[in-house]
Amino acid sequence: MNASASGTPIISLTDVHKHFGSTVHALRGVSLDIYPREVVVVIGPSGSGKSTMLRCINHLERVDHGTVVVNGIPVDKAKNINRVRAEVGMVFQLFNLFPHLTVLDNLMMAQRVVRRRSAQEAESVAMDLLRKVGIPEKVDAYPSQLSGGQQQRVAIARALAMQPKIMLFDEPTSALDPEMIKEVLDVMLDLAKEGMTMVVVSHEMGFVRAAADRVVFMDTGKIIETTTPQELFTAPKHERTKRFLSQILH
Repeated sequence: MNASASGTPIISLTDVHKHFGSTVHALRGVSLDIYPREVVVVIGPSGSGKSTMLRCINHLERVDHGTVVVNGIPVDKAKNINRVRAEVGMVFQLFNLFPHLTVLDNLMMAQRVVRRRSAQEAESVAMDLLRKVGIPEKVDAYPSQLSGGQQQRVAIARALAMQPKIMLFDEPTSALDPEMIKEVLDVMLDLAKEGMTMVVVSHEMGFVRAAADRVVFMDTGKIIETTTPQELFTAPKHERTKRFLSQILH
């Protein structure tokens, strides 16, 4: 466990609301502070607002009401968005790799364009990260030649290549075959141990037990309960949390 919830939050959401059209109220007054080096796992049923909350943190979705502040930078001002995204790496459910680029080129592209690194420096960073995620031998492969687990590890390495202060993971293992899930979670566990600030939307309860400092349970666009992993599994306070856990813990 990394965090002691003290000092200044690195992510702060205050009374955040998000609508999609006139019918879907995806976030309903969400407030949450996340501290440096903390690992927060967000759980809840489908459609509860978990991914929407994550996407509001780096302005992939624009909030309708409330504030989001990342590393002291308000996310609602257009001029700040690229500054915020430079601080935040995001890994998606579907790997979002460029299919026409090799693994190396996938890792080098944003480094060259956004960080303005030389080709030599970008390649050096890429190779270090491929070793970190355990697949340096795949440097010249194309995404279609990789397993799902390998593609997701490349996606994690690509996000880390930008040297973010925060990593967001949106159900990073849900599109993987069961035997590939562990290899991705192992990389995420290593990041947690190294002190990376992480917000993870996931139903992988083994990861919750092993890595989470706090667990946030969401339903119907609201945060129902925020607790520790130990309390979540032994003494969840809210009836809705208990019902959800009884369905996913067999």
